[in-house]
Amino acid sequence: MLALQWGDVNFEAKTLSMSRAIEPTKKHGRRIKAPKMARGLRTITIDDALVNVLREVRDKHLRLVAGIADGDKVDSSLIRLPEGALIFPGGGGFDLLRTRTRHTVENDFRERADKIGFVGFRIHDLRGTHSTLLLDAGVPVHVVAARIGDDPATLLRIYTKRTRKADKSAADVIAALSAAVLGGTA
Repeated sequence: MLALQWGDVNFEAKTLSMSRAIEPTKKHGRRIKAPKMARGLRTITIDDALVNVLREVRDKHLRLVAGIADGDKVDSSLIRLPEGALIFPGGGGFDLLRTRTRHTVENDFRERADKIGFVGFRIHDLRGTHSTLLLDAGVPVHVVAARIGDDPATLLRIYTKRTRKADKSAADVIAALSAAVLGGTA
């Protein structure tokens, strides 16, 4: 997430491409590199709400680069972001090429989650929650796995949580199959 650049967003197609990651190094600090696994390279479809949020953030970045105050009417198509501008830059958001530290983002997330009652909830827990919700909604395992950049076996073994809804869905499927086989006497 922290390595996402504006070039990774296709607003018209409503997609987001993951093609890089941030790696902390002792010698050079943080650097942007390719994901460690080939399946980490992926493009996912995003919903209209996220597209709108990203458009608003991009507009703020364009205004920042051009030195234009919020609310001033301008044609933002005339403004260009620097090559490699990050969607979630560090340095207070003023340097669009500076990466954030993972620990800062994790700590900020944990503090906010604690404040709203999700004590101990980590940003990485969103991955499992996302997976579980999609699976409970009937999205096929291979699609969910591709979306989060994992293989299906890893997804099922590590990131998904067994939920009552999933168990109820399984019971409903068995009941429907039994009724069909037994002629409605199940």
